[in-house]
Amino acid sequence: MPDFILNTDDNVYIPAEDSYLLAENLEIKEGQSVLEIGTGSGIVAMYASRLTDRITVTDINFDACELARKNFEANNIENIEILFGNLFEPVKNRKFDVILFNTPYLPTEEGDVIDSNLNYAFDGGLDGRKVIDLFLNEVGNHLNDGGIVQMIQSSFSDNDLTLSRLDELGFIAEIKAKEHFFFEDITLINAYKI
Repeated sequence: MPDFILNTDDNVYIPAEDSYLLAENLEIKEGQSVLEIGTGSGIVAMYASRLTDRITVTDINFDACELARKNFEANNIENIEILFGNLFEPVKNRKFDVILFNTPYLPTEEGDVIDSNLNYAFDGGLDGRKVIDLFLNEVGNHLNDGGIVQMIQSSFSDNDLTLSRLDELGFIAEIKAKEHFFFEDITLINAYKI
């Protein structure tokens, strides 16, 4: 995969194995519209920009929006719209062909929460599903028929529950790829809207 110039910021998630698991398995066709929730540094969107020129990214962390803008400029990428806000708030009434999300999937207790915007990147609440469930509740409203959702989560945040929720919502969902680390599997779930 082509390398990019990548600036980082202490308040923004630094791309790790989960970011690249998503970036290396993108299912995007030329001309499709793409929404990435929680773009962080913008690395996944930069890979997506090689496949289509209709990309919108959102992040609840303003520092991430600024960092992504800086990274897109550093790599001469001009086809990505950056919107600040939580989940689907910035794209009300819009639909996309592909929706990407490296979810904040870590189960966190009160003592795990950090006082920084970086907290948004990993804080999944007590069961790791706080943001995942909010995302699943809305994702169908923003996906075109025949579209795909590609999301990263962890075995710590109950992959089976995500798969069954997607099934209930009318998607065909599968674990497309996974990587094992210490005590957990990081998984890429692909869900197709029929």
